[in-house]
Amino acid sequence: RETGICPIREELYSQCFDELIRQVTIICAERGLLLLRVRDEIRMTICAYQSLYESSIAFGMRKALQAEQRRNKHNKTMKELMVANRKLKEEVEELEVKIAQIQKTEEERREQEEKRHKDEVLVLQKMNAAKKEQLEAMLQAPKK
Repeated sequence: RETGICPIREELYSQCFDELIRQVTIICAERGLLLLRVRDEIRMTICAYQSLYESSIAFGMRKALQAEQRRNKHNKTMKELMVANRKLKEEVEELEVKIAQIQKTEEERREQEEKRHKDEVLVLQKMNAAKKEQLEAMLQAPKK
């Protein structure tokens, strides 16, 4: 048996109660009818409790299954998020490496640009100094 009273005992109790009702009905019909009502009421109450028990068991099973499904769904989502998180961290690392490379190349390009600019400025200063000397030479030549 799974739960409740053993079916054999239940049948024996039922037969015993029916026999009591029969004997009491022989002695006093009104008492017998009252006992019949009591018996029927007890049977209806037992049926109600049985259906309530069965529905509560079904409800508990449904809730347990829902909880299991929800737990599995959350675990799956958590794994997916962990994988996505790992991929994003790898992407961040790759981008940081790219940023470092770009900064290095830009720094080198800037240094080369500054060097070229300084060289150009020096050349222009020398040319300016040479032109200035030529101009002064030309201006001093007529005075002689």
